[in-house]
Amino acid sequence: MINKLFVFGVAVAAWTAAHAAAAEKLPNIVIIFTDDQGYADVGKFGAEGFKTPNLDRMADQGAVFRNFHVAQPVCSASRAALLTGCYPNRIGIHGALGPKTKVGISDQETTLAQLLKSRGYATAMFGKWHLGDSPQFMPLRHGFDEYFGLPMSCDYWPGHPDLITNMPATTAAIKREYPNLPIYDGEKKFREEMSIDDLNHLTTWYAERAVKFIDRNKSHPFFLYVAHSMPHVPLGVSDKFRGKTERGLYGDVIEEIDWSVGQILDALKRNGLDDDTLVIFTSDNGPWLCYGNHAGSAKPLREGKGSNWEGGTREPCVMRWPGHISAGADTWDMLMTIDLFPTIARLAGAELPKRQLDGLDVWPIISRQPGAKNPHAGYWFYYDVNNLEAVTSGDGRWKLQLPHSYQTLAGKPSGRDGLPVPYAHRKIEKAELYDLVNDISESRDVSDAHPEIMKQLAAEVEKARQELGDGLTKQPGSARREPGRLTETKPKN
Repeated sequence: MINKLFVFGVAVAAWTAAHAAAAEKLPNIVIIFTDDQGYADVGKFGAEGFKTPNLDRMADQGAVFRNFHVAQPVCSASRAALLTGCYPNRIGIHGALGPKTKVGISDQETTLAQLLKSRGYATAMFGKWHLGDSPQFMPLRHGFDEYFGLPMSCDYWPGHPDLITNMPATTAAIKREYPNLPIYDGEKKFREEMSIDDLNHLTTWYAERAVKFIDRNKSHPFFLYVAHSMPHVPLGVSDKFRGKTERGLYGDVIEEIDWSVGQILDALKRNGLDDDTLVIFTSDNGPWLCYGNHAGSAKPLREGKGSNWEGGTREPCVMRWPGHISAGADTWDMLMTIDLFPTIARLAGAELPKRQLDGLDVWPIISRQPGAKNPHAGYWFYYDVNNLEAVTSGDGRWKLQLPHSYQTLAGKPSGRDGLPVPYAHRKIEKAELYDLVNDISESRDVSDAHPEIMKQLAAEVEKARQELGDGLTKQPGSARREPGRLTETKPKN
């Protein structure tokens, strides 16, 4: 009898321990972030001339988010927001950081990698960083255990087919000062100078590194951030995808990115991690339209990269986590990359940093909980050096475009085969209101018909200007923080 009771007690203890461990099991997090991919450049979003079967499969097994935005329509600022949960101008990151920049992400800010490391996660980043190219700004100093990729965009490189004689003077000067673009493996250079052949292998290399990382870390939680260099110009694609699509080189590049997504999904399945892993796919900003057939499509949205019209900030987004995100869900609820940080913190049971965040936990929306509503009163859209250009209501229906200048092709033919055409510039003279539910293309100003909405969004504008300032109205803002600044070290004698 005593032996039976002992065996029963051991069994109960084992069962309790196993279920407690299961309850404490932390989800793996995978974020796949492409570069300059348009809203319509995924099958479920209307892709033409190429196919994305792996992303479509991911969508069928998860959810499509049709009103998902980045915080700014440009590289560095967009990435800063994703990794910190803050508007990038709050933390001193503006635009696209150039080579040998004196500023970068501050070590006073907490990145998503650092947040998850506090919960015991293994962390890795493969791809484009673009938050400062000096050692103190690079990924291994900001929470990542592993890193392989480029410090910035491919076009900071003389291999770019756009000749210096055809470039703006400032861009030409940058290229003369910075004659090569290295590839890093950790903090060491994998390549001192990237070649055309290397450019064509980037997508495959990132995928291979990602799969190996998953295989090595299948027994404990991990955070994997794959920030593809493509489809930013100059376009590069491996021989296995070159010439495969009706859309030409751009379509070939997207199909290789889709293949890389499939490699990651297959690695999760092979390791029995499907039900334990949240996978998020999106892009850093809209298509660089002046490059024409080497750029994507934002249909039916207005404009693209470098503007705060919908084509610049609304991105294709797919999320999958079997058992937690409803398969086949299709939502128009508005979300932004700043919301991922606090949402993932909740899922990982991590304590939020003491410094102010801008994102809010939106897990009820992502998981399709009944009655879930966006917790934001509004979202703020900045560009350039702290210029407030637009605000939206938190539910994503109403958008107020403030007076500002913006770039546009203005109906002109776009570039061809890697050579861009110059943009024209237009100016919004007075605030314009758009109903994005009934006019997703932002074609009809309805400000005169909705004075109450104008008043509501004007209050959001004032709040943004008080906190973060506005370069257009010369307001400094009271809650902006300094970026990281390059620490000069004296050489040893």
